[in-house]
Amino acid sequence: MNEFSLAGRKALVTGGSRGIGGETVELFARYGAEVAFCHYGDAKNAEALVARLAGEGYTVHAIECNVAEEASVDAMAAWAKEKLGQVDILVNLAGIGGDKAFVDISVADWDQMLGVHLRGTFLVTRHFFGDMLARGYGRVINCASQLAYKGAPGLAHYCAAKAGLVGFTRALSYEGAPHGVTVNAIAPGATETALLNGLSQEWRDMKKAQLPIGRFGKVSEIAPTILMLASDAGAYYVGQTLSPNGGDVMV
Repeated sequence: MNEFSLAGRKALVTGGSRGIGGETVELFARYGAEVAFCHYGDAKNAEALVARLAGEGYTVHAIECNVAEEASVDAMAAWAKEKLGQVDILVNLAGIGGDKAFVDISVADWDQMLGVHLRGTFLVTRHFFGDMLARGYGRVINCASQLAYKGAPGLAHYCAAKAGLVGFTRALSYEGAPHGVTVNAIAPGATETALLNGLSQEWRDMKKAQLPIGRFGKVSEIAPTILMLASDAGAYYVGQTLSPNGGDVMV
């Protein structure tokens, strides 16, 4: 028996065209799930991922969606239900980055950061959580950050959004677990993605110097934690935030 198998499961991944999301889509497909994912303004990578996996015999669907906008999420959710029939596993990975001193953060900057990470996770999750409860099965996996615990200069808005996701995950897990729906999160450390590359070189140099492991993570080192939480192997994890972070935060 393969406790990590997702055979027969239907999964939806937000922010799934590249980075940790793209790696998760690929891993889920290889472990047997039918996968749908959304992206925002990344059609080229999304189409390439779908085509590559289809060429290997895997069924993957992609659509564009701005998770911070209610109407866009409503349309994406309806599309996902049509494509998959149901969503057994929801992974909220859509995110943005960008470092800026607190005194320079505008209201628009703040709203955009919390809109994508926190509001977006809420908007997407509410479409599927009730159905999971009714069926008596589901996996919701959110993407926080080790910076939710540690904080970082220039990322007050980002850290606030990610800390909010930790709280959201814990609270929602109480409502899901009695009905067979587990809600957990990952809190990755600095990982080689476009989001990390969008930060200043000064910030990246500072962060790398803090890491006991002496390097940034790879997406292939993060996605397996999501796979575990999505599979039967993760059935006893409830309200947890697992943090593959190279030792940046030790809890």
